[in-house]
Amino acid sequence: MKTFSELLTEDKGGKNLHLEHIEDEILNYGIDGGRASINFIQSLRDMLSGGARSSINMTVKWDGAPAIFAGIDPEDSKFFVAKKSVFNVSPKLYKTNAEIDADLTGDLNEKFKVALAEFSKLGIKGVLQGDLMYTSKDLSTETIDGISYYTFQPNTIVYAVPTDSDLGKVMNKSKIGVVWHTTYTGSALQDMKASFGVNISKLTKTQSVWMDDASYKDVSGKATFTQTETDAITKILSQAGSTFRRINSPMLKKFLNLQDSMTGALSGASLKTYNNSKVRAGEIIKNPKQHSAGYVKWVEMSIQKQIDKLKSVAGKDKYTKIQKEYMREVSKHVNNLTQILTFQNLIVDAKMQIVKKLNSVKGLTDTFIKTDNGFKVTNPEGYVAIDRVGGTAVKLVDRMEFSFNNFTAIKAWDK
Repeated sequence: MKTFSELLTEDKGGKNLHLEHIEDEILNYGIDGGRASINFIQSLRDMLSGGARSSINMTVKWDGAPAIFAGIDPEDSKFFVAKKSVFNVSPKLYKTNAEIDADLTGDLNEKFKVALAEFSKLGIKGVLQGDLMYTSKDLSTETIDGISYYTFQPNTIVYAVPTDSDLGKVMNKSKIGVVWHTTYTGSALQDMKASFGVNISKLTKTQSVWMDDASYKDVSGKATFTQTETDAITKILSQAGSTFRRINSPMLKKFLNLQDSMTGALSGASLKTYNNSKVRAGEIIKNPKQHSAGYVKWVEMSIQKQIDKLKSVAGKDKYTKIQKEYMREVSKHVNNLTQILTFQNLIVDAKMQIVKKLNSVKGLTDTFIKTDNGFKVTNPEGYVAIDRVGGTAVKLVDRMEFSFNNFTAIKAWDK
């Protein structure tokens, strides 16, 4: 078992390509992350205000499942489909139905067999990652508010396309639907570099596959800020900038080292876990000072759960010592953490202005959640902002709405 000081100096290694909420960038990358989140919001404001030179691409975050990879294995030039283990040291690739049968059962088995057969027709170069939206047996016909729809529900959100629409006719003829969002290139799977976005115009079109590239359509049309809306975001950004300058950079660095040490049995004590517990409960962090003080109690409670699981006196004593040391260290950061949380709240306020505007434009499909009382209209899961120059990306999600939907909607696997 590691000591407190060992935990603090342990190197966590590099970060994977993983989408984070824009307000969490300051917790991921410190001062640089906070500055990047401000820059992202400024660029998005400029783009939605009609600025032609924005370096940001906007994509829609589809609520698909499972994540799927497809492409050519550089080792033998054979086509494969795979789950997220594709880039492991010993990757699990499916190149034949027999390999799928040996590893997958039930619905997943059927879906990957369809994917193997159909995606091999697309002429994929390199490797693509996407969200599987449906196979033909997942398409249902539903009448919602007097309109006949083809519907599919890969996860929480029910996607609905009018049966008499052009898109509905295309989907009804297809065997599988996918939204591609990431491209991987390289001479070996383990060394491949990821870039957000997929150019589907280079893929071979086939009637049996409906696919989209997740790009947000009509950003320059109806989704344009009025001067009043632009001014409102600029005011929030000004407040965020003032708060950002009050954050003590060396203290933030120490706090993030402390957070990085909370791994394994201590992962439940992290600030992100604490914040997410509030999101799941539908609680907005209205009082950053109170929330900061509450985090010390959270650390105590979280580590206490681990102490209670231990049977040996020596183990309990060691973790009790770690608990006290963590509480003492976290207590030193309460004042600075209040500024960090205030900054995050302002980034959330600006983000929600942008999400609200993006939601005002009708997407490719209608979106609902399924409840015990029928279908309820909902917004898309969220959006992804991609910096074309830096290659970074963040997600913009209404966490309260999506969390509420996650807990109240009838999921695909509940049917």
